[in-house]
Parts: sequence; structure tokens; C-alpha cells
Amino acid sequence: MLIFVDKRNDLKGRLRRYAIPNLTVYLIACYGIGYLLQLIAPNVIYLFLLDPFLIGKGQIWRIVTWVLIPPESSNIIFVLIMLYLYYSLGSLLERLWGTYRYNVYIFSGILFTILGALVLCAYCALMGAEYAGIPGIYMLRNGSWVSFGQFSTYYINMSIFLACAASIPDVQLLLMFLFPIKVKWLGILYGAMLILQCIQGGIATWIVSVFSLLNFLIFFLKARGKMRLSPGQMKTRREFKQKMRSATQAAQGVTKHKCAVCGRTELDGDDLEFRFCSKCNGNYEYCQEHLFTHTHVK
Repeated sequence: MLIFVDKRNDLKGRLRRYAIPNLTVYLIACYGIGYLLQLIAPNVIYLFLLDPFLIGKGQIWRIVTWVLIPPESSNIIFVLIMLYLYYSLGSLLERLWGTYRYNVYIFSGILFTILGALVLCAYCALMGAEYAGIPGIYMLRNGSWVSFGQFSTYYINMSIFLACAASIPDVQLLLMFLFPIKVKWLGILYGAMLILQCIQGGIATWIVSVFSLLNFLIFFLKARGKMRLSPGQMKTRREFKQKMRSATQAAQGVTKHKCAVCGRTELDGDDLEFRFCSKCNGNYEYCQEHLFTHTHVK
């Protein structure tokens, strides 16, 4: 008898245990640290840029620290709105996809961004790039210049937004807190702006944009629309998970109610009812037999 083992599923199962729950919270925390550093010492941000030329000279920390550079810092009100928006979208996407898939999506985007920086570095080397006197900026022999500051967390946020627009296109956002608009139209608008930006920016901007959003392109070309869910489907999936969780808890003997006097739970009888006592100090619950006969906890 031959038994075939799917090694891909086996590897996936091993990696799932390392998936980070609430990954968006950690991303937002990195942005928060970056904003504080910009306020305290603005020039320190130049030490965090994803610059392969400087990484090759021993500044290895730049492979990671560019994630601390916030995507926008012009206005504190806009910053708070942006952080809340992407926290909401990222958390929604994690609930929709699951923690493992969301982790793969975000970390693959980070890795593709680093790969894009290496490709741009090779292009600059072929074009005889020279340091322009400003950290992360190099002058090419044809007179144009390239900035490695383009590799930023802006594209991480963009990939989250585009993923939401493709997965749940009918979800509405309040534009300027007043006008409801479906997220798919904002996604199309962002995509058009991105293409226009690439046309105006030249080959360097194309490299930055394509590699930074390569995770989005791969995920959704591979999915071919399978990840698209309507709000009704999301509600059905959420209710199904809640029912499965309740069934699992019941099978494991986990209860929601327990009498503080006799210790009985809802598993001891379908006719048992439980109530909290408003006169007891603390959250003490009692069955119908002891609700009016117990000694109040003071």
C-alpha cells in the first residue's frame, strides 16, 4: 500500500505555527516609532533607508529598519486617520483570509520590496551611478537621478488597500467622513494614479512600484477571483466559524454558565437558567434554585 504525502501542505502546516496574529498592530507600532523618531531627530530617518549600496558597505540594519519609516508625516490629524484606516483594513483582511495567508501576503511584499531595491541597485551600477550628496540619492551618467527613499511602507499600505478592494469590493468607506463610496472604486482610482506615476517617473519608478506590489499581483493572478467575497458571504463565514467554535467548546466540556453555589452548568440540564446577582460585589452567576436563596457577596 502506497501513501502519498503532499509536502507543500506539510510545510504549510509547519509554518502556520509561526504566523503572527494581529500583524497589522505591529506594523502600526512600527509606523508610530518612526513618527516619534522623526519628531525627536528628523535626520535619523536617513539611517533607516533601504539603500543596497550602503548595505554592501556593512550597514546591514537597513534591510529591516526601512519598515520604521512611516508613509506620511505632514499632518498629525491625517496621520491618525491613516493609521486607523489601515489598522481597520488590515484587521479585516486577516479575518477574511486567516492569519497565515495574511502573514504570507505582508512578508512576501516586504521581501519583494527588498528584491526590487537590489534590482534598482544593479540598474544604477550599470548606469554609472554616483552619490549625489544626499542619503539614498544617486546621479546617473545620463543626468537623471534615483532615490532609494521610494522604497517605503507606502507600498505596504497600498497592497493592503488593493487586496481589500479586490477581495471585498462592495464594502463602503466614508470619504471625508461624509460620502459613502465602495472600496473597489477607490482601488481603481489608486491603480490609475499608480500607473500615471510610473509613466511620469521612468524606469526607476516602474521597478519600485512593480516589485513593491508584486505580492498583490501574484496573489490575485493566482486566485483568479476566488478570494472575492461579498458582505453577505463574509457574514455567513463569520457565523459558521462562531458555530464551529461553540460546537468545539461544547465537545471539550467548556461552559459559559456556572452556578457559584452548586457549581452546575448548562451541560447539567437543558432546563437550567442562570442569572447574575446585582447585589453581589463581582460577577457571580447563580442557577434559578440559588438566585434568591444565596448569601450576597460583599
